[in-house]
Amino acid sequence: MAVDVTNLFKATVKSVKSRNKAIGENAVNDKQNILSRSRQKGDFESKAKEVITNITQLRDFLLSHRKEYINSGSHLSSEASKMTDSERDQIDNDAQNIIRTCQESIGILRLDLSSHRVHPQVKEHRQIVIFLMNEYLKAVCKIYSEQKAIRVKRAVDRKNISKLKPETSNSPVNNVDLSSLIKKSTDEKGSGDTDKSSNAQKSIRPEFDHENSLLPEDEISPEESQMFEEENKALYDEMNSMSHEVKQIEGKVIEIAKLQEIFAEKVLEQEHEIDHIASTTVGTTENIIDANEEIREAIKKKAEFRVWILFFLVMCALSLLFLDWYNG
Repeated sequence: MAVDVTNLFKATVKSVKSRNKAIGENAVNDKQNILSRSRQKGDFESKAKEVITNITQLRDFLLSHRKEYINSGSHLSSEASKMTDSERDQIDNDAQNIIRTCQESIGILRLDLSSHRVHPQVKEHRQIVIFLMNEYLKAVCKIYSEQKAIRVKRAVDRKNISKLKPETSNSPVNNVDLSSLIKKSTDEKGSGDTDKSSNAQKSIRPEFDHENSLLPEDEISPEESQMFEEENKALYDEMNSMSHEVKQIEGKVIEIAKLQEIFAEKVLEQEHEIDHIASTTVGTTENIIDANEEIREAIKKKAEFRVWILFFLVMCALSLLFLDWYNG
Protein backbone atom coordinates (compact mmCIF):
# COMPACT_ATOMS: atom_id res chain seq x y z
CA MET A 1 0.00 0.00 0.00
CA ALA A 2 1.41 3.38 -1.05
CA VAL A 3 2.17 5.93 1.65
CA ASP A 4 1.22 9.59 1.18
CA VAL A 5 4.38 11.70 1.70
CA THR A 6 2.96 15.00 0.45
CA ASN A 7 3.17 16.67 3.82
CA LEU A 8 6.75 15.46 4.24
CA PHE A 9 7.66 16.87 0.81
CA LYS A 10 6.11 20.27 1.65
CA ALA A 11 7.98 20.40 4.92
CA THR A 12 11.25 19.58 3.13
CA VAL A 13 10.67 22.37 0.57
CA LYS A 14 9.97 24.89 3.33
CA SER A 15 13.12 23.89 5.18
CA VAL A 16 15.21 24.28 2.00
CA LYS A 17 13.72 27.75 1.35
CA SER A 18 14.40 28.88 4.89
CA ARG A 19 17.99 27.61 4.65
CA ASN A 20 18.53 29.46 1.36
CA LYS A 21 17.22 32.66 2.92
CA ALA A 22 19.65 32.23 5.76
CA ILE A 23 22.57 31.75 3.33
CA GLY A 24 21.59 34.75 1.19
CA GLU A 25 19.65 35.59 -1.92
CA ASN A 26 22.80 36.21 -3.99
CA ALA A 27 23.88 32.61 -3.73
CA VAL A 28 20.40 31.48 -4.79
CA ASN A 29 20.44 33.81 -7.79
CA ASP A 30 23.88 32.54 -8.81
CA LYS A 31 22.69 28.93 -8.65
CA GLN A 32 19.53 29.70 -10.62
CA ASN A 33 21.52 31.50 -13.34
CA ILE A 34 21.69 29.07 -16.28
CA LEU A 35 24.07 31.03 -18.51
CA SER A 36 27.52 31.26 -17.02
CA ARG A 37 29.32 34.56 -16.95
CA SER A 38 31.84 35.26 -19.65
CA ARG A 39 35.32 34.37 -18.56
CA GLN A 40 37.79 37.22 -18.65
CA LYS A 41 40.67 36.84 -21.03
CA GLY A 42 44.05 36.07 -19.55
CA ASP A 43 47.45 37.55 -20.27
CA PHE A 44 48.26 34.92 -22.89
CA GLU A 45 45.22 35.74 -25.04
CA SER A 46 45.81 39.49 -24.89
CA LYS A 47 49.55 39.20 -25.67
CA ALA A 48 48.93 36.75 -28.52
CA LYS A 49 46.30 39.05 -30.00
CA GLU A 50 48.71 41.98 -29.78
CA VAL A 51 51.47 40.03 -31.56
CA ILE A 52 49.10 38.93 -34.35
CA THR A 53 47.89 42.52 -34.75
CA ASN A 54 51.46 43.78 -35.14
CA ILE A 55 52.31 41.10 -37.71
CA THR A 56 49.12 41.85 -39.68
CA GLN A 57 49.83 45.58 -39.68
CA LEU A 58 53.36 44.94 -40.96
CA ARG A 59 52.05 42.67 -43.73
CA ASP A 60 49.40 45.17 -44.82
CA PHE A 61 51.94 48.01 -44.81
CA LEU A 62 54.44 46.06 -46.93
CA LEU A 63 51.80 45.01 -49.45
CA SER A 64 50.26 48.49 -49.72
CA HIS A 65 53.66 50.16 -50.35
CA ARG A 66 55.12 47.31 -52.41
CA LYS A 67 54.97 49.10 -55.78
CA GLU A 68 56.61 52.31 -54.52
CA TYR A 69 59.18 50.37 -52.51
CA ILE A 70 60.47 48.18 -55.34
CA ASN A 71 60.34 50.88 -58.08
CA SER A 72 63.50 52.60 -56.84
CA GLY A 73 65.42 51.73 -60.01
CA SER A 74 62.72 52.52 -62.56
CA HIS A 75 63.60 54.92 -65.36
CA LEU A 76 60.12 55.24 -66.83
CA SER A 77 58.08 58.33 -66.01
CA SER A 78 54.89 56.29 -65.67
CA GLU A 79 56.52 54.09 -63.00
CA ALA A 80 58.36 56.87 -61.16
CA SER A 81 58.05 56.48 -57.41
CA LYS A 82 57.55 59.34 -54.98
CA MET A 83 59.28 57.40 -52.20
CA THR A 84 62.89 58.36 -51.52
CA ASP A 85 65.76 56.03 -50.64
CA SER A 86 65.85 57.38 -47.08
CA GLU A 87 62.18 56.46 -46.66
CA ARG A 88 62.92 52.97 -47.99
CA ASP A 89 65.79 52.62 -45.50
CA GLN A 90 63.43 53.74 -42.74
CA ILE A 91 60.91 51.09 -43.82
CA ASP A 92 63.69 48.46 -43.65
CA ASN A 93 64.67 49.51 -40.13
CA ASP A 94 61.07 49.62 -38.88
CA ALA A 95 60.23 46.25 -40.45
CA GLN A 96 63.32 44.62 -38.91
CA ASN A 97 62.48 46.10 -35.49
CA ILE A 98 58.88 44.87 -35.67
CA ILE A 99 60.00 41.38 -36.72
CA ARG A 100 62.55 41.26 -33.90
CA THR A 101 59.96 42.45 -31.36
CA CYS A 102 57.43 39.83 -32.51
CA GLN A 103 60.06 37.09 -32.25
CA GLU A 104 60.89 38.16 -28.69
CA SER A 105 57.20 38.28 -27.75
CA ILE A 106 56.62 34.77 -29.13
CA GLY A 107 59.65 33.53 -27.18
CA ILE A 108 58.31 35.10 -23.96
CA LEU A 109 54.90 33.47 -24.50
CA ARG A 110 56.58 30.10 -25.03
CA LEU A 111 58.60 30.47 -21.81
CA ASP A 112 55.51 31.51 -19.86
CA LEU A 113 53.64 28.49 -21.18
CA SER A 114 56.40 26.14 -20.05
CA SER A 115 56.67 27.73 -16.59
CA HIS A 116 52.93 27.85 -15.73
CA ARG A 117 50.91 24.79 -14.83
CA VAL A 118 47.62 24.69 -16.73
CA HIS A 119 45.17 22.09 -17.97
CA PRO A 120 46.64 19.79 -20.68
CA GLN A 121 44.02 20.87 -23.22
CA VAL A 122 44.71 24.55 -22.53
CA LYS A 123 48.45 23.93 -22.85
CA GLU A 124 47.98 22.13 -26.18
CA HIS A 125 45.76 24.94 -27.45
CA ARG A 126 48.35 27.57 -26.54
CA GLN A 127 51.15 25.57 -28.15
CA ILE A 128 49.16 25.46 -31.40
CA VAL A 129 48.54 29.22 -31.17
CA ILE A 130 52.27 29.87 -30.73
CA PHE A 131 53.10 27.59 -33.68
CA LEU A 132 50.60 29.38 -35.94
CA MET A 133 51.95 32.79 -34.90
CA ASN A 134 55.48 31.61 -35.69
CA GLU A 135 54.43 30.39 -39.16
CA TYR A 136 52.56 33.65 -39.79
CA LEU A 137 55.68 35.63 -38.89
CA LYS A 138 57.78 33.46 -41.24
CA ALA A 139 55.39 34.22 -44.12
CA VAL A 140 55.62 37.97 -43.49
CA CYS A 141 59.44 37.71 -43.26
CA LYS A 142 59.42 35.99 -46.65
CA ILE A 143 57.38 38.83 -48.16
CA TYR A 144 59.80 41.40 -46.75
CA SER A 145 62.92 39.54 -47.91
CA GLU A 146 61.52 39.17 -51.46
CA GLN A 147 60.72 42.88 -51.68
CA LYS A 148 64.16 43.81 -50.39
CA ALA A 149 65.84 41.47 -52.90
CA ILE A 150 63.91 43.06 -55.78
CA ARG A 151 64.86 46.52 -54.55
CA VAL A 152 68.57 45.64 -54.34
CA LYS A 153 68.46 44.04 -57.79
CA ARG A 154 66.89 47.11 -59.37
CA ALA A 155 69.35 49.41 -57.62
CA VAL A 156 72.24 47.39 -59.08
CA ASP A 157 70.66 47.53 -62.55
CA ARG A 158 70.26 51.29 -62.25
CA LYS A 159 73.93 51.73 -61.34
CA ASN A 160 75.03 49.58 -64.27
CA ILE A 161 72.82 51.52 -66.69
CA SER A 162 74.19 54.82 -65.36
CA LYS A 163 77.71 53.53 -66.03
CA LEU A 164 76.78 52.68 -69.61
CA LYS A 165 75.24 56.09 -70.45
CA PRO A 166 78.48 58.12 -70.88
CA GLU A 167 79.98 55.40 -73.07
CA THR A 168 76.98 55.25 -75.39
CA SER A 169 76.76 59.05 -75.62
CA ASN A 170 80.40 59.30 -76.78
CA SER A 171 79.77 57.26 -79.94
CA PRO A 172 82.02 57.64 -83.02
CA VAL A 173 79.22 59.40 -84.87
CA ASN A 174 79.55 62.50 -82.69
CA ASN A 175 83.34 62.63 -83.17
CA VAL A 176 83.30 62.95 -86.95
CA ASP A 177 85.62 65.59 -88.32
CA LEU A 178 83.16 67.78 -90.21
CA SER A 179 85.79 70.02 -91.68
CA SER A 180 87.53 67.12 -93.46
CA LEU A 181 84.25 65.91 -94.90
CA ILE A 182 83.36 69.39 -96.06
CA LYS A 183 86.78 69.76 -97.66
CA LYS A 184 86.34 66.48 -99.55
CA SER A 185 82.97 67.52 -100.83
CA THR A 186 84.30 70.87 -102.04
CA ASP A 187 87.35 69.24 -103.73
CA GLU A 188 85.12 66.86 -105.68
CA LYS A 189 83.08 69.70 -107.06
CA GLY A 190 86.28 71.30 -108.46
CA SER A 191 85.16 74.65 -109.74
CA GLY A 192 82.92 76.54 -107.41
CA ASP A 193 82.60 80.01 -106.11
CA THR A 194 83.54 80.89 -102.59
CA ASP A 195 79.92 81.79 -101.94
CA LYS A 196 78.77 78.35 -103.07
CA SER A 197 81.38 76.63 -100.88
CA SER A 198 80.39 78.70 -97.89
CA ASN A 199 76.74 77.92 -98.56
CA ALA A 200 77.58 74.23 -98.87
CA GLN A 201 79.53 74.37 -95.62
CA LYS A 202 76.60 76.06 -93.87
CA SER A 203 74.17 73.51 -95.27
CA ILE A 204 76.31 70.48 -94.32
CA ARG A 205 77.25 71.55 -90.79
CA PRO A 206 73.69 71.97 -89.43
CA GLU A 207 72.81 68.63 -90.95
CA PHE A 208 75.51 66.94 -88.85
CA ASP A 209 74.76 69.01 -85.76
CA HIS A 210 71.00 68.50 -85.84
CA GLU A 211 70.55 64.96 -87.12
CA ASN A 212 73.82 63.59 -85.71
CA SER A 213 74.30 61.31 -88.72
CA LEU A 214 77.02 60.46 -91.26
CA LEU A 215 77.27 61.42 -94.89
CA PRO A 216 76.44 58.85 -97.55
CA GLU A 217 78.80 55.94 -97.93
CA ASP A 218 80.31 57.26 -101.14
CA GLU A 219 81.65 60.28 -99.22
CA ILE A 220 83.42 58.17 -96.49
CA SER A 221 86.86 56.80 -97.16
CA PRO A 222 87.58 53.10 -96.65
CA GLU A 223 90.00 53.90 -93.81
CA GLU A 224 87.31 55.83 -91.93
CA SER A 225 84.76 53.11 -92.59
CA GLN A 226 87.14 50.47 -91.23
CA MET A 227 87.88 52.64 -88.21
CA PHE A 228 84.14 53.06 -87.53
CA GLU A 229 83.59 49.32 -87.84
CA GLU A 230 86.39 48.59 -85.39
CA GLU A 231 85.03 51.13 -82.91
CA ASN A 232 81.51 49.75 -83.28
CA LYS A 233 82.79 46.22 -82.74
CA ALA A 234 84.73 47.27 -79.64
CA LEU A 235 81.68 49.08 -78.28
CA TYR A 236 79.47 46.07 -79.00
CA ASP A 237 81.87 43.72 -77.21
CA GLU A 238 82.02 46.07 -74.23
CA MET A 239 78.22 46.25 -74.08
CA ASN A 240 78.01 42.44 -74.18
CA SER A 241 80.55 42.13 -71.37
CA MET A 242 78.63 44.67 -69.28
CA SER A 243 75.38 42.79 -69.92
CA HIS A 244 77.07 39.56 -68.83
CA GLU A 245 78.29 41.23 -65.64
CA VAL A 246 74.79 42.57 -64.95
CA LYS A 247 73.35 39.06 -65.31
CA GLN A 248 75.99 37.68 -62.94
CA ILE A 249 75.21 40.37 -60.36
CA GLU A 250 71.49 39.67 -60.74
CA GLY A 251 72.08 35.96 -60.07
CA LYS A 252 74.20 36.79 -57.02
CA VAL A 253 71.50 39.10 -55.66
CA ILE A 254 68.88 36.36 -56.02
CA GLU A 255 71.20 33.89 -54.27
CA ILE A 256 71.75 36.40 -51.45
CA ALA A 257 67.97 36.79 -51.05
CA LYS A 258 67.55 33.01 -50.87
CA LEU A 259 70.36 32.71 -48.32
CA GLN A 260 68.81 35.49 -46.26
CA GLU A 261 65.47 33.66 -46.26
CA ILE A 262 67.16 30.40 -45.23
CA PHE A 263 69.08 32.26 -42.52
CA ALA A 264 65.86 33.76 -41.13
CA GLU A 265 64.22 30.31 -41.04
CA LYS A 266 67.25 28.79 -39.30
CA VAL A 267 67.25 31.59 -36.71
CA LEU A 268 63.58 30.94 -35.97
CA GLU A 269 64.23 27.19 -35.71
CA GLN A 270 67.15 27.76 -33.33
CA GLU A 271 65.01 30.06 -31.23
CA HIS A 272 62.33 27.36 -31.06
CA GLU A 273 64.95 24.78 -30.03
CA ILE A 274 66.34 27.09 -27.35
CA ASP A 275 62.86 27.66 -25.96
CA HIS A 276 62.24 23.91 -26.00
CA ILE A 277 65.50 23.32 -24.09
CA ALA A 278 64.52 26.00 -21.58
CA SER A 279 61.09 24.43 -21.05
CA THR A 280 62.72 20.99 -20.68
CA THR A 281 65.11 22.42 -18.09
CA VAL A 282 62.22 23.92 -16.13
CA GLY A 283 60.36 20.59 -16.25
CA THR A 284 63.48 18.73 -15.10
CA THR A 285 63.87 21.10 -12.16
CA GLU A 286 60.26 20.53 -11.16
CA ASN A 287 60.73 16.76 -11.43
CA ILE A 288 63.82 16.95 -9.19
CA ILE A 289 61.83 18.90 -6.58
CA ASP A 290 59.03 16.32 -6.68
CA ALA A 291 61.57 13.49 -6.37
CA ASN A 292 63.14 15.12 -3.30
CA GLU A 293 59.72 15.43 -1.70
CA GLU A 294 58.97 11.78 -2.41
CA ILE A 295 62.31 10.76 -0.89
CA ARG A 296 61.48 12.72 2.26
CA GLU A 297 58.09 11.06 2.44
CA ALA A 298 59.70 7.62 2.03
CA ILE A 299 62.21 8.34 4.82
CA LYS A 300 59.41 9.50 7.09
CA LYS A 301 57.30 6.42 6.35
CA LYS A 302 60.30 4.17 6.96
CA ALA A 303 60.87 5.74 10.39
CA GLU A 304 57.20 5.31 11.29
CA PHE A 305 57.37 1.68 10.19
CA ARG A 306 60.33 1.09 12.51
CA VAL A 307 58.42 2.62 15.41
CA TRP A 308 55.49 0.31 14.80
CA ILE A 309 57.75 -2.75 14.69
CA LEU A 310 59.38 -1.71 17.95
CA PHE A 311 55.98 -1.14 19.54
CA PHE A 312 54.84 -4.58 18.36
CA LEU A 313 57.91 -6.28 19.84
CA VAL A 314 57.48 -4.50 23.17
CA MET A 315 53.83 -5.51 23.32
CA CYS A 316 54.74 -9.13 22.54
CA ALA A 317 57.35 -9.13 25.33
CA LEU A 318 54.89 -7.68 27.83
CA SER A 319 52.28 -10.23 26.80
CA LEU A 320 54.73 -13.09 27.38
CA LEU A 321 55.66 -11.69 30.80
CA PHE A 322 52.01 -11.35 31.73
CA LEU A 323 51.22 -14.92 30.66
CA ASP A 324 54.23 -16.24 32.55
CA TRP A 325 53.15 -14.35 35.66
CA TYR A 326 49.58 -15.51 35.28
CA ASN A 327 50.57 -19.18 34.91
CA GLY A 328 52.92 -18.97 37.87
